[in-house]
Amino acid sequence: MTDSKIDIIRLTAADIAAKVASGELTAVEVTEAHLARIEAVDEKVHAFLHVDREGALAQARAVDAKRENGEKLGPLAGVPLALKDIFTTEGVPTTVGSKILEGWIPPYDATVTRKLKDADVVILGKTNMDEFAMGSSTENSAYGPTGNPWDLTRIPGGSGGGSSAALASYEAPLAIGTDTGGSIRQPAAVTGTVGVKPTYGGVSRYGMVAFSSSLDQGGPCARTVLDAALLHEVIAGHDELDSTSIDAPVPPVVEAARNGSVRGMRVGVVKQFAGEGYQAGVVQRFQESVALLKELGAEVVELDCPSFDLALSAYYLIAPSECSSNLARFDAMRYGLRVGDDGTKSAEDVTALTREAGFGDEVKRRVILGTYALSSGYYDAYYGSAQKVRTLITKDFEKAFEQVDVIVSPATPTTAFPIGERADDPMAMYLADVCTIPSNMAGNAAMSLPCGLAPEDGLPVGLQIIAPAMKDDRLYKVGAAVEAAFVERWGHPLLEEAPSL
Repeated sequence: MTDSKIDIIRLTAADIAAKVASGELTAVEVTEAHLARIEAVDEKVHAFLHVDREGALAQARAVDAKRENGEKLGPLAGVPLALKDIFTTEGVPTTVGSKILEGWIPPYDATVTRKLKDADVVILGKTNMDEFAMGSSTENSAYGPTGNPWDLTRIPGGSGGGSSAALASYEAPLAIGTDTGGSIRQPAAVTGTVGVKPTYGGVSRYGMVAFSSSLDQGGPCARTVLDAALLHEVIAGHDELDSTSIDAPVPPVVEAARNGSVRGMRVGVVKQFAGEGYQAGVVQRFQESVALLKELGAEVVELDCPSFDLALSAYYLIAPSECSSNLARFDAMRYGLRVGDDGTKSAEDVTALTREAGFGDEVKRRVILGTYALSSGYYDAYYGSAQKVRTLITKDFEKAFEQVDVIVSPATPTTAFPIGERADDPMAMYLADVCTIPSNMAGNAAMSLPCGLAPEDGLPVGLQIIAPAMKDDRLYKVGAAVEAAFVERWGHPLLEEAPSL
């Protein structure tokens, strides 16, 4: 790898786009630099499940041709991106981290995929993930775990650990993730990157393989707040192919990221996001972040949201219930894996054998739990009660946002834990998302961005910012102000203290 390629992979997405637009760099040069980086380090990181080398270079050549012809380029033209393997991509394998879709080649693009291509973003390939996005560590992938570039023996977060690891290892400057209970923000927190869960319905779910339809939301992942905003603007907007898509203008996220400020804003701190189970270094960095917000001119308000204590329990009834319904389509009859079809077995037997072979343990656990919660005699007691709790959570947020502009909290209770540490303890694994789940239940917008390293282990800590629905720009306004202050005082935890691979 040449020095020029090392320099390219360390550029922000905004800088890459500017250099491609000016002709200082070609999109092909940028793409080749990142493909070389993937070849050099991904055997150790395992961020990617599929690298589309030829497709990426073809997209890059098309961008260079447009620039040479004087055609208008998108704001991220020529910038490489790692796409979570949950979005259908025409002609490129989409497995959702599961054996049940191994080798499946979609005949169409998800709306997010199409928007990326239309914006001249170069898609490098598909990233590793917990199977069907069910997990908090990317250890539940049927294709093996991904390592955290800060320490390859630790998890990169989940379910979108491949996307976060690709950013932290400089294999891509941008990535796309999905967030059902925190699967964009939690990986961002433990890898020192930026991850945003847009307002539910703000980014189309068409072509995004469903886990829990009322909770799933695609969103941007990046190494800086501005890069995340630029990507957010590209993928967001109304889509008539998605019945849950919001028909409203995209909030001015890029403008907010370029003009970050918290002066005069009211920032809420929820008492339920603290207590037992929070690592000392995470608490310390969070408290320092709150003090910094005060220094920057924000007013800090203490909040009490009692229903947040019930969010984790309600989530693990609603999400499995919806997944048991969504995954019923994987029946071995239409697409994907088929086991036992030797002409002697019934369709029901083939379906059962295929699901046994194709689904992993965590998927089976959640399908069984969800099927039970939806069964006759238990629906009202479990699923119905969980939906009532969801309403209470939404009302607590509404009450809170009458008092404050945004809410801040730790993004995760701990830094990245060792691979395998929680594999046999599902409850300990689920607690990794205790800070992020309430926002999914209410459908509002949230971000995680780096706020330093935990003193006891030197690993990244994430600050979560939560905003009301369709006020996504507030995330970027606050996030950009915090990021700028951190960089000025201590340097960027990833750009200044890059992991060594």
